[in-house]
Amino acid sequence: MTLITLTVVAIATTVWAVGHALLNKRDPRSALVWVSLSLAMPLVGPLAYWLLGINRITRRAHKWHKTGRRTGIQNFSPVEEHSIIELPDDYSSLYNLEYLADRVAKTRTQMGNSIIPLINGEEAYPAMLDTINRANHTIHLCCYIFDGNLIGEQFVKALSAAVNRGVSVRVIVDAMGERYSKVTARKALAGSGVDIRHFLPLYKGPFINLRNHRKLLIVDGLYAYTGGMNIRSNHCIETADPDSAASDLHFKVKGHVVGDLQRIFLEDWFFVTGKRLDDPTLFPELKPEGTAFARAISDGPDRAFRKLEWIVMGALATAKKRVRIMTPYFIPDRPMVTALITAALQGVDVTLILPKMNNLPFVAWASRASYWELIKNGVKILEQPPPFAHTKLLLVDDLWSLIGSANFDTRSFRLNFELNLSIFDTGLAAELDNHFEKIKAKSKCITLKEMDGRPLPVKLRDAAARLFSPYL
Repeated sequence: MTLITLTVVAIATTVWAVGHALLNKRDPRSALVWVSLSLAMPLVGPLAYWLLGINRITRRAHKWHKTGRRTGIQNFSPVEEHSIIELPDDYSSLYNLEYLADRVAKTRTQMGNSIIPLINGEEAYPAMLDTINRANHTIHLCCYIFDGNLIGEQFVKALSAAVNRGVSVRVIVDAMGERYSKVTARKALAGSGVDIRHFLPLYKGPFINLRNHRKLLIVDGLYAYTGGMNIRSNHCIETADPDSAASDLHFKVKGHVVGDLQRIFLEDWFFVTGKRLDDPTLFPELKPEGTAFARAISDGPDRAFRKLEWIVMGALATAKKRVRIMTPYFIPDRPMVTALITAALQGVDVTLILPKMNNLPFVAWASRASYWELIKNGVKILEQPPPFAHTKLLLVDDLWSLIGSANFDTRSFRLNFELNLSIFDTGLAAELDNHFEKIKAKSKCITLKEMDGRPLPVKLRDAAARLFSPYL
């Protein structure tokens, strides 16, 4: 009787695992692996599939939407109806990219924005602190990591002082990101009156994924800062310990796009508190501030589309002259590798600058496993010397820029909550291109000969690390 029961259970679980894999695995190679394992190893194969093969991340994130725990930014008043803006003829070669973004993003490109690059903490933090010190009504801050000591202590004092003069201060810190801080922001801000909340507290589940990786500061609904920097002293590279220093770019934003950045914060605030903030004073009248056409793109595993990934793929497909990429974590999947190579083979100058020394060695190994194929097919790869390069930047044809928090890896494109700005502005593109050229001049170009000359154990190590790329 026991044997019959085991046989029935084995058949039932195998049928379930095979059917589920066939219906839900979009990659046929992944589906084949799980189907083969389930058929070859009854009970063991289905159990492995149940533990490792099911995408619980996206399912849980979509469940938040169904239950109303997460909502779209369009649900925060005042809801503005943005007509689709026709880009000037200067950007005509990238019209298809804009059309794609209109199809996958809820937000719209808005004209009349000023985007000012700030290099490293030496430029970014004084500007942010000055804006905080001049706040009159509200300060909204969202950060993956917020250290409460050193430079973070200056932010703590500025935020506390703002509360004392009657400013409403709300702060979101990712619960996993807080683990990187010796002095946490929550501890440093205790008793200050600042309303600080955790994004997805770890006591509710050991979520390594579904993290809020966004960096966003909004003051009085008029001024915003976003980019790649956390609030940590290691971004002040002139004074930081060389072993931990991290160079980066951040951006001061003014203009109409700030309204959508405010909505993105309020969407996250609703998620962590359950409180919908609809005060009209959170959305003051925004005036044209510059020449940039900008779109705020919030992305995460709770979305129907992988917005950032699709937009990046679209940018590579529409590029005519050159593509320039800077990212600290570069772990492309097969479609992204194909897109990069296709652009290069079409005559587009594709150049990547990656860090020579990575703070996550295992990620660096997996990244280098992709070098050979890319270089062989015309993609230029350079490695930037220390300090650790934390900049995230994509430039296309000296016309379009993608800036923000997302890295060039699966974690940013599919597992975390990210925030980027899509920007059409030749002036900003020229400024960022100049920054890119300065970094390129001191970086080392990696050659095929160098990749072929790696010792066999190193090649095996890199290839093995690449097997785990979907989880890094």
